[in-house]
Amino acid sequence: MVTTIASVLAGLIGVGIIVIGVLALRAPRAAAGFGIPDTPVDDPVFRAWLSVKAVRDLAAGVFVFVLLIAATPQVLGWFMLAAAGIPVGDMLIVLRSKGPRSAAFGVHGATAAVMLVISVLLLVA
Repeated sequence: MVTTIASVLAGLIGVGIIVIGVLALRAPRAAAGFGIPDTPVDDPVFRAWLSVKAVRDLAAGVFVFVLLIAATPQVLGWFMLAAAGIPVGDMLIVLRSKGPRSAAFGVHGATAAVMLVISVLLLVA
């Protein structure tokens, strides 16, 4: 039961990051919600870098589903533990950029915390 709940939560994380990647490709203005002040979404160079990030987000989301289908809960747990470093890094970037603490902790920090909980649930299953 715990493994099923943790797997569903991991799947939701996978869907969420895929949605973020799609939004970054289709609606670059969505990047302003990341938390970095004065995000230059109309700058073509920034949009190119945003596209690079979007492709990586899409791939990370797909990785979750590959592991849900083909791996043990423990392998998925290790992946989620390692991947939790991404929102932690995002949180630190927002804080370093003097972005809103609400975005840093409420979005990125909360995502990292949820991913850590999912990791633990999967690793002890």
